Amino acid sequence: MSTLADHGRELIPRPEQTPDALRTALAVVAPGRLEEMQATKDDAFAKAVEWQSLSPVQSWVLLWARDIEIARRLDLSSRFEYAQSKLEDEDPAIARDALRELSAVLDEAMKAVRG
Repeated sequence: MSTLADHGRELIPRPEQTPDALRTALAVVAPGRLEEMQATKDDAFAKAVEWQSLSPVQSWVLLWARDIEIARRLDLSSRFEYAQSKLEDEDPAIARDALRELSAVLDEAMKAVRG
């Protein structure tokens, strides 16, 4: 678990990286994405069976852990939302900066969930 001192304000503690824990966390931080989560979970499990590999499921867990990390941490979520709002700016320099910031937020969240 992370602490408030680690990243500033957090809406909830970092969940375990299990489907049930991630779903419970998402229901708190971004309930509007629950259907999307279920659809991508179904797809990941179908691919796992087809490919006879757990890699699609592992990828699914990491991607949702990353997205929940962004949503639960106010510092990351505000940076993410601001960068997204500037991606299609008329000024190419602003759009490029927004893309870099978006990438930085995604990288930071992934590092956090990978430990």
